[in-house]
Amino acid sequence: MPTDRDMRFTIEQRLLTDSAGKPVPNGASPASFQIFDADSAEDAVRLLIKRDNAELVGDIVRYPGFHAMATIRTSGGVYTLQVAPSSQSRIPV
Repeated sequence: MPTDRDMRFTIEQRLLTDSAGKPVPNGASPASFQIFDADSAEDAVRLLIKRDNAELVGDIVRYPGFHAMATIRTSGGVYTLQVAPSSQSRIPV
């Protein structure tokens, strides 16, 4: 759904622990990818949190170049998120 936001972000989501709090074995859960149109990487994380009725664990860590990392908790477990711009052509100059 198109919006008037400035940038498009891809969020890579990886399961760290299941709903019982047990670590997920390596390779047991593939990454999922979501696309969000947002004003910043932090806003993209907040949109995912709102959509999935999740809880932010700790802080959203910002990196240069419109990148960010965060950890969230949902009813399905704890996930790590890596956020990156999807389209260089939409980055404001």
